[in-house]
Amino acid sequence: MNNDVLDIAVEYMKGVGPKRAEVLNNAGIFTLQDLLEFRPRRYLDRSELKQIKDILPDEEATVIGTVISSQIIRRGKKRLIVRIEDGTGVLEGVWFQQADSFARVFKADQLVSFSGKVARYRTWQIAHPSFDIISDDREQLHTGQIIPIYPSGQEFKKVGLTSFSFRRIIHTALQKYGNSITETLPVHIVKQYRLYSRQDAYRQMHFPASKDTLYQVGRRFKYEELFYLQLLMALRKHFYAAPKSGLKIDIESEAYDQLIASLPFTLTNAQQRVMGEIRQDLASGYPMNRLVQGDVGSGKTIVGLLAMYMAISSGYQSALMAPTEILAQQHFFNITSLLSQEDIRVALLTGSMKAKEKREMHQRIADGEVDLVIGTHALIQEGVNFHNLGLTVIDEQHRFGVLQRGELISKGRTPHVLVMTATPIPRTLALTIYGDLDVSTIDELPPGRQSILTYWRTDNSLPQVHSFIRKQVNSGQQVYVVYPLVEESEKLDLKAATDSYQYLQKEVFPEFRLALLHGRLKMDEKEAVMQTFKAGETDILISTTVIEVGVDVANATIMLIEHAERFGLSQLHQLRGRVGRGSQQSYCVLSTPIEVNDVARQRMQVMVKTNNGFEIAEEDLRLRGSGEFFGTRQHGMPDLRYADLVHDQKIIQVARNDAFSMVKLDPHLRKTFHAPVRIHFKKQFADKFQMTNIA
Repeated sequence: MNNDVLDIAVEYMKGVGPKRAEVLNNAGIFTLQDLLEFRPRRYLDRSELKQIKDILPDEEATVIGTVISSQIIRRGKKRLIVRIEDGTGVLEGVWFQQADSFARVFKADQLVSFSGKVARYRTWQIAHPSFDIISDDREQLHTGQIIPIYPSGQEFKKVGLTSFSFRRIIHTALQKYGNSITETLPVHIVKQYRLYSRQDAYRQMHFPASKDTLYQVGRRFKYEELFYLQLLMALRKHFYAAPKSGLKIDIESEAYDQLIASLPFTLTNAQQRVMGEIRQDLASGYPMNRLVQGDVGSGKTIVGLLAMYMAISSGYQSALMAPTEILAQQHFFNITSLLSQEDIRVALLTGSMKAKEKREMHQRIADGEVDLVIGTHALIQEGVNFHNLGLTVIDEQHRFGVLQRGELISKGRTPHVLVMTATPIPRTLALTIYGDLDVSTIDELPPGRQSILTYWRTDNSLPQVHSFIRKQVNSGQQVYVVYPLVEESEKLDLKAATDSYQYLQKEVFPEFRLALLHGRLKMDEKEAVMQTFKAGETDILISTTVIEVGVDVANATIMLIEHAERFGLSQLHQLRGRVGRGSQQSYCVLSTPIEVNDVARQRMQVMVKTNNGFEIAEEDLRLRGSGEFFGTRQHGMPDLRYADLVHDQKIIQVARNDAFSMVKLDPHLRKTFHAPVRIHFKKQFADKFQMTNIA
C-alpha cells in the first residue's frame, strides 16, 4: 500500500457509497484521514452505566438496553413509547413531539442507550431521552466496555449515519488500511516519550480499551500537532535568518542622536533597552525578525519610527503597515510632525485613494522618491514595488496573518522586519503564533500616566453614568461612547452607534457637541471627525471599535462602552487605552444588561480589578481559549484539533525544544531518520507556507 493511504476518498470506504459520501463531504470529511480524525463527541463507559434495577427517581441516568417494543399511543395526548430491557428491568422512552419521526428510528432488537432524568409512573420512564443507536445486530464490536458516540446531525441521520454505522465503517477501514498508515514522527521520539504509534492512536481513539488509552491518544496527537507547528516556526526562523541580508544599517549616526534629542519626551528605560536590541539586530548583518510587544500607551510607535529612521539614514526605504486607515492616517500625521525638521519624504498609501493617486504613488515608491511609506493592506497589493526596501514595520501584528506579513517582506530583498502589538501576548501564544520571532517587551509606561479607574454598571444605572459624563464635560473634558455595531441588527438586540448617536444628541446631551465615527465613513469624513475631536470642537465622540488602536487625544478622559459583554477582554483593554493619555484622572465605564452569563461577568470583574495588559491577556486566553484569542486561522496557522494552548504548556515547550533542535541539526530534514517528518511536512505545510527549502 502506498504512503498516501490516508488520502483515499471516503466514498470508497466499505459502508459509505455516493450518497453518504456527499453528506460526509458537506461535513468536511473527504478522505480516510478525515474519517479517522472524526472524533467521537463522547464515550459511554459501561462501568459507569446504570442497570435498570438500580436507577432512582429524579436522577440523571444512562442505560443501555435492547428495544422490545415501539408503539405510538393515539388516545389522549399522542405519544411514542419505546420500551427497552437490559435483563434487570424495563425502561420506557417517551416522546410527545415528533412521535411519527422518532417511531421510524427504532426497530426491535436494536441495542440503544437512553439518557435523561428518570421518573416513575407505572414503570420507569425518561421523557424525550437523549439516545444513540449502538447496534442493529448485537455485534460485540459495538458493545465493548467503552462505546464511542459520534456527532449526528439531521443530514447524517437521513442517510443512516448513526454512531453504530460510523463504528462499523471505521472498524472495517482500520482492518483494511490500518497497517498501512505511516508514522509521522521519528521513531526515537515515539520511544522516548512512550507515545502511541499513529496506527494505534487511531485505533484506540475509535475503539478504546480503557479511559487511560483515551488519555494516551490525546498525548500522541497533541504532541504531533504542536511539534509540527513548532517545526514550521523553527524552519521559518532558520531560513529567514540564514542568508546575509547585505543591508548594512548604520546605527551610530549623529543624526539619530539629534533626532532623539529633539523628541518632546524622554525615552523610558524599557524603550531604550528595546532600542538596544533592535540596533544590535540591524548591525548584525542578518535580517532582523523581531516582535515588540507592550501595553497600551507604552510607546511602541516611537521605537518603530527610530528603527525606520536608521534604515532611511543608511539609504534604504522603510514601510509601516497598519490594520486600519484611521490608524495609518494617524501614524502619518504623527510621524510627519516628529520628522518635520528632517529631510525625509513620507507618504500615505491606503485602499480608499483614487486609482490615479494610487498609480502615481506606486510610481514614486518604485522610483525611490519616497523614503517612508505608511499604509494599510494597500502596501501588499499587486503593483506596489519598492526601489530599495530595507525595513518593514507591521503595527498591531495580531490583525494580520503570517502570509500577509510574508507578502510585505517579499516586496524587498530580505528586508529587516519589526512587528509590533499593543495586545500583550501570553507566553504560550508567543511560542506558537510568533514562535519564529525574537520577542522584545516594553514593560514600562511613560512617567506621569494616571491609572484608569474602571467601573462596571448595568443598563439601569445609565442615568447616573450620563450625569457623571455631563459633569466631566462641563469641566472641560471629552468623552468616548463606544458601541459594537454601526446600525441596529434584527438578529442581535444591541444598541447601535447611529441610533444611539441620535438619541444621545436629542434626548440626553442636547447641550453638548456630539460626533459619530464608524468604519463605513469615507476616509476624508473620518479624518474630519477625528480632527474636530482632537481640536476640542467635539465634546462626545460616538464610535464603533475603529478607535480601538492608535487614537490619542489627551483631553479625552472618559470612555463609556455599551454592551461591554460583547467584547473580548483584550479588546476592552485596547478600547480603554484610548483614555488616560494625559495627566488628568481618567475613567472607563463598562455597561452591560442586568443579566449576563458567567464568562461576561468574569470579564467585567477582571477589567475592574486590573489595568495590567499582560494579566488581562492571560485571563483572556483562559476564558476564551486559544482558538478564539487571536483567531489562528487569520494568522494562517494550522488548526489545533487536540492541543489547548492554555492547558498544554508543558507539551508546547517539549515540542518546541525538539523541533528547534531538529532544525539546528538538520535544517533541510535530509537525514534518513527524519524522513517521516520530511514527507509529512512537505505534504501538509510546505506549499501552503511557501517552504521551498525542504528537499
